[in-house]
Amino acid sequence: MINLVDLKRQFQSVKNEILQGMEEVIDSGQYVLGPKVKELEGKIAKRLGVAEAIAVANGTDALVLTLEAYGIGLGDEVITTPFTFFASAEAISRVGATPVFADVDPVSYNIDPADIERKISAATKAIIPVHLFGQPAAMDKISKLAKKNNLLVIEDACQAFGSSYMDRPVGSLGDAACFSFFPTKNLGTMGDGGIITTSDPDLAGKIRKLRTHGTTKKYYHDRIGYNSRLDELHAAILLVNLAKIDEWNQKRRELADRYRQHLGDVEYLSMPVESENGAHIYHLFCMESDRRDELMKALINAQIQTGVYYPHCLHLQEVYAGLGYQQGDFPIAESLSEKLFAVPMHPFLTEKEQDQIIAILRQKDGN
Repeated sequence: MINLVDLKRQFQSVKNEILQGMEEVIDSGQYVLGPKVKELEGKIAKRLGVAEAIAVANGTDALVLTLEAYGIGLGDEVITTPFTFFASAEAISRVGATPVFADVDPVSYNIDPADIERKISAATKAIIPVHLFGQPAAMDKISKLAKKNNLLVIEDACQAFGSSYMDRPVGSLGDAACFSFFPTKNLGTMGDGGIITTSDPDLAGKIRKLRTHGTTKKYYHDRIGYNSRLDELHAAILLVNLAKIDEWNQKRRELADRYRQHLGDVEYLSMPVESENGAHIYHLFCMESDRRDELMKALINAQIQTGVYYPHCLHLQEVYAGLGYQQGDFPIAESLSEKLFAVPMHPFLTEKEQDQIIAILRQKDGN
C-alpha cells in the first residue's frame, strides 16, 4: 500500500535523535511543561517572529483556550469556513459562541473575504480563517476587514506550519494563531500536541493560566481553567522534527510540482493552484474531478491510499441543524465536498511510487 502519509518512514528517519531526546527527558525527571517545552516555545516564537508561544495539549484546545482568553462566549459570533475539519467550528461552540459560516474561494479553497464581509453583524467578535491544506488564506484582505470592523483575527494554522504569506510566516499574521502537532501534520509528534502564537503578552498570560487549571500559583485559582499541557516527551520529538521541517516542506513542494507537471494536461483533473502571495506547504495534495469516485476506486484497487477532505460541510452537520443552514447556502464549499480527493503526499514518497499514482490517474485518460 502506498499511504497518504507514511509516519513510519518519517519517524524512522529521525529515530536516533528522538531516542536521544527521550533519554534526556527520562533522565531529567521533568515530564510536563519542563525545559524541553520551554525550548520548543522559544524556538517557535523566534522562528515566527512573535513574542509568545504557549504549548498546549492539542490543536483544538489551542483554539478553545484562545477564544476563551479573549472573552468570547455566549451571544458572540465568530466567522469561519464551512469547508474544514470540525474542530474549527467546534471550538467556537465549546466556548458558547455561535459559528457563522462564509463560503470559500473556488481556487484556494480558503474562506472568501467578500463573503466574510457580508456575514459581519453587531454580534461578530472574531474571524477564524483556516489555512487549508497548507495554503495561506488571503490574510491581507481579512486583516483589513477585521481592522475596519474592530474584530479579532485568530489563524487556524493547524495544517500550515512552515507556510508564509507575503513573506511573513503563517502564525504571525493575526492577533493569535493556533497550530496542531497531531502525528499526520507537517510538524507532528507521536500523539497530540498544539501551540498558540501571539505578540500579545496579556493574552499569553491568560492562556498560560487557562492551560493549568486557571492558576499561576499551585493550589490557588482565580478562574476555571483546563488541563491542557504539552508533555516533555512530545516536546523532545517536536524539537527534532522542527529542525527538519523546512527540508520536509520543500520536498512536499517538489512533489506537488511533479504532480502538476505530469497531470496538469488531464482534462478531468483540476490541480491545486498556489497563491501568488503565499507559500503552500501541501499538508494534503487534493485535486478536483467530476469522476472522483471512479478515480478513487482505481487508486484503491492499485493499493494506493486516497481520501476525501471534506465529504460533509460543517453547515450541514447534524449538530448544527439548529443554526438553520440549508443545502445550497454555500455552493462552492458544497461543490468541493463532492469533487475533491487527496492522493499520497509526504516527504518520503519516492518518485517511483509517485509515478505509479500518476499512471493510475492517467490510465482513465487512455494515455
